[in-house]
Amino acid sequence: MSDANLKILFTGTSYPADGKDWRGRFTANIIQGLSVHSNLSIRTWLPPGELPESVKILSSKKEAEWLKDLMIRGGIAHILRTRGILSAGSVIKLLVYLRSVYKREANNMDIMHVNWLQNAIPLWGTSTPAVISVLGSDFGLLKILGMKFILRSVIRQRKCIIAPNADWMVPELEKSFGDIAEIKAIPYGVDKKWFTIKNNPQENKTTRWIAVTRLTEKKLGTLFSWGKEIFEKNNELHLFGPMQETIALPEWVVYHGPVSPDELWAKWFPLCSGLITLSRHDEGRPQVMLEAMAAGLPIIASDMPAHLDIIQHRLNGWIVSNPQDLKEAMSFFDNSEAIKQVGESARSWILKNIGTWDDCAERYITAYQDLLE
Repeated sequence: MSDANLKILFTGTSYPADGKDWRGRFTANIIQGLSVHSNLSIRTWLPPGELPESVKILSSKKEAEWLKDLMIRGGIAHILRTRGILSAGSVIKLLVYLRSVYKREANNMDIMHVNWLQNAIPLWGTSTPAVISVLGSDFGLLKILGMKFILRSVIRQRKCIIAPNADWMVPELEKSFGDIAEIKAIPYGVDKKWFTIKNNPQENKTTRWIAVTRLTEKKLGTLFSWGKEIFEKNNELHLFGPMQETIALPEWVVYHGPVSPDELWAKWFPLCSGLITLSRHDEGRPQVMLEAMAAGLPIIASDMPAHLDIIQHRLNGWIVSNPQDLKEAMSFFDNSEAIKQVGESARSWILKNIGTWDDCAERYITAYQDLLE
């Protein structure tokens, strides 16, 4: 079957309110990539934000107001993480609203494109084929008692492609759902502008490393405990991101608060030596890492599946498992030639294996076609 006039319902709980909003930016990029295809009819159920003219909104006024408030409160994942059992009301309301839109549109759509596994639960009782995008944080959901059984009950009611955004997630998803759904990794893309950055990292003989992350204990990982003997006056660590937990910041950290992609692109990526992340969070494939690599920046990253999936040690970045590894990495990159060589390798890897958001959109369109053939 061709993709002529395919009607797609795209649902999610994260979307940027405007061009400066960093939240849900990848969702906006996917929507933009799909919207340029005139043979697709994209309908969305998302928090309010700027959408391409051809994309229509299906959320009611009440649903849109609730989704907007959800984003103001940090999003459903943040609410679950910080409020625990007290988040039950928000979770139930989300499932009820999604159930309503799925039932309203079940007979009007060719494909349900659902972002995150938990948002697939309300599909129960419908049979519309579905593409379910999966992030690393979804793996926490699978650990909840009975959750795999519930999701299997939903998935087996339809033709389904489960689409993690990184290859490392495929084996576990195959084990859980491979007998009733196709498991197909669909990498997200990178905005073309990141490939245009020209790096000049050691201006005024000051080395700048940056970390871009939500400030939580798991996202920061061992950054402060391992970095305290490394970062100093002429070797700066600049930290960007929203404070989502009460974190005491060392005096040697230069903290800037939340940052927009445009600010990273125009100011910080051209001036820094590289990106550092020592996260212990359930990562999928961190978008900021892909953007940094596309910009020609080396990355120092903790030893975990999401990072090993894209970092080839000493070739396009550096994997660290202990404080000594971090010292060796910083010593290696105390050299503009090393930064340039590894950064160029990182950019080449992204071009070959990830591509742009247009490439991502094409991968999703192929998945839609596969479902309907």
